Order: sequence, then structure tokens, then C-alpha cells
Amino acid sequence: MNDILKQNRRFVQEMKQRNKDYFLNLSKGQSPEIFLISCTDSRVSPSVILQMPLGKLFVHRNVANQVNENDDSFNASLYYALKHLKVKKIVILGHTGCGGIQAAQHCNSTDSFEVNSFGNWITHIQQSIKGHKNDSELLEKENVIQQMKKLKAHSIYEEYGNSVEIEGYLLHLETGELELL
Repeated sequence: MNDILKQNRRFVQEMKQRNKDYFLNLSKGQSPEIFLISCTDSRVSPSVILQMPLGKLFVHRNVANQVNENDDSFNASLYYALKHLKVKKIVILGHTGCGGIQAAQHCNSTDSFEVNSFGNWITHIQQSIKGHKNDSELLEKENVIQQMKKLKAHSIYEEYGNSVEIEGYLLHLETGELELL
């Protein structure tokens, strides 16, 4: 049996030992209070680092945790979180050592592999960090701050979420601790 199935079976068994109706209750619907926008980095698993059980976070992930009004997937997630789930808070979670930030920092138009591999995504990240020093951690913080600003100006947020609180955090991979920005 492959590792994915083994891990899943272990998870199911543990959860059923704690509460035999755990999955039955989950299947009845969701009502998370937080919509969390995070990076796709494998070291940044929101439910794990926040110790949140299933059903507590509604999560959207993309490279370098971008708020992009041209991203249909993001727009659908934001709309659903605000209009239907009625989340109380939106969290943007960046992290140190972000490969998306590093790629945006070092990519230029002559680097055809990077440009072709990431397409316009790198451009969105570069726009968020332009004009700032080359210190990676400062750029990672600035990126989260810029995403918070973009979110406040996003048409879906303006229509459905004006009263929803927005917070930004930076996860320090070297310590595992969050920093409120």
C-alpha cells in the first residue's frame, strides 16, 4: 500500500478513536471563521502550523500568497468565503525563504526559463515588492503588506467584506513562529 493511503488510514483511525462521528459531522457542512491566503510552499501548511482542525480554515494557496483580481480561482474563493461562508477574518500568511519572492527578485526578462515557467505570476510578485531593498525578509514582509492593501481594494471585498477584518502574518521558517505585520 502506498504512503498516502497508509497516512490517510492512520488519520481516519485516530480521528474516529477521538470521536466516532467526526467525519459524519464534517460532512454536514462547513462554517469556518477565517479565510486564509497562503503560499503553496510545502513547508507552510496552515492547518498544521496553526493547529487548526478540519473545518476551521477556508484556505486559498498560490505562489507567494498573491491577491490577484485577475485570478479566477482566487476570486471564486474570496467570493465564496465572504458571501456564503460569511468568514469573520481574512489572514494573509507569508513566510521567510519564499521561493516566489526570490524568483521575482532575481528574474529578469532575459531569463527565458523563469519567464516561461511562471508566466505573468512573477510580474505580479515583482509589482508587490518593487522599490524595496533587496533584503529577502523585508521583501517577504512588504509582499504581505501589499497583498493586504490589494485585498482592501479588491472589488469582491469591497462589495461583500468591508466589515471583515484583515490580518497579515509572516511565518519565520527558521523558528516556526508567526510575526503579526
